[in-house]
Amino acid sequence: MNHTRQGLIVWFQHRKNIKQIKKHGNLMYVSKKLRYAVLYINIDEVETIEASLLKLPFVSKVDRSYKHLLKTDFENALPDKAKQYDYKTN
Repeated sequence: MNHTRQGLIVWFQHRKNIKQIKKHGNLMYVSKKLRYAVLYINIDEVETIEASLLKLPFVSKVDRSYKHLLKTDFENALPDKAKQYDYKTN
């Protein structure tokens, strides 16, 4: 049961409402200064959870994270020559 997960960035007005945000998914990070939370949910539930979060009175905005769409396969990465010479023994 390997589900694809997607992150939601939830912008809120008060930190006291974080418990209600936590009920919607897996809460990973909360920024106290910038007042946002990073929430991970299953990708098939994104539409419904995003709509329910926007209905909450203390939520300003909900953004989707597109990290799961980025390619993280770095096969042709060139090695750093400066580091290569640092470890060379004479």
